Amino acid sequence: GDCVFENPMRVRERIGYMPENNPLPTDLRVGDYLKFRAQLKRLANGDSANRIAEVIEQCGVADVAGRFIGQLSRGYRQRVGLADALLAKPELIVLDEPTAGLDPNQVRSVRRLIRELAGGHTVLISSHILSEIEMTCDRVVILHEGRLLASGALEELMAKANAAVVAEVRASLTDAKKWAAKLALGQAECAAQQDGYVRCQFADAKSADAREKIFSSANERGWPLRELSRQAPSLEDLFVSLTRGKGGGK
Repeated sequence: GDCVFENPMRVRERIGYMPENNPLPTDLRVGDYLKFRAQLKRLANGDSANRIAEVIEQCGVADVAGRFIGQLSRGYRQRVGLADALLAKPELIVLDEPTAGLDPNQVRSVRRLIRELAGGHTVLISSHILSEIEMTCDRVVILHEGRLLASGALEELMAKANAAVVAEVRASLTDAKKWAAKLALGQAECAAQQDGYVRCQFADAKSADAREKIFSSANERGWPLRELSRQAPSLEDLFVSLTRGKGGGK
């Protein structure tokens, strides 16, 4: 590969970047903006028109190519930003918070487009929306306060994460909290339900016999137990378990 310090321009030509909030000139039409960006990226005149047509079609902005960017929804603006990032056929595409601020339909649309791009490019996403990362990415790097905490295939990292155990008992919230703390199964969160039950979630129930311990303890107290289940951990659960006690933040 090329050295970033010795050949910075060659490295930049191989990277497509879409920043957070995707600042775009609102007074330019989509097609004119992409022509301008193609010139800045030094695309050959003979190739630029064809390439612009390709990215317009690929990113699904053909129906708004003649409209001013300022008239577009946030979802379409994200697509225009992606089209810009793709102009020079980069090997690596870097996206910073690509779905932030989008409504659910726009999120699904952008997520689908990112997955399609991954078929021909390496796509690197920086985001705090961990549910989106979990649904979009194959590999994950977790950083916290400038330190690398975990890196690897998403499935492998999730396999190492602690599964949560959920129990719903019929008791007062105060008694349930004391009971959950006494069980010593890691961090527990208890919330009263409208029908008199309390839902307790043990996020770090590491022991293999956690459910048996919960069942026996509730039975000893004569508490009806409506639910006792093991929940697969989420990427958010993994992040919290890795960063707990390390100062919070990102």
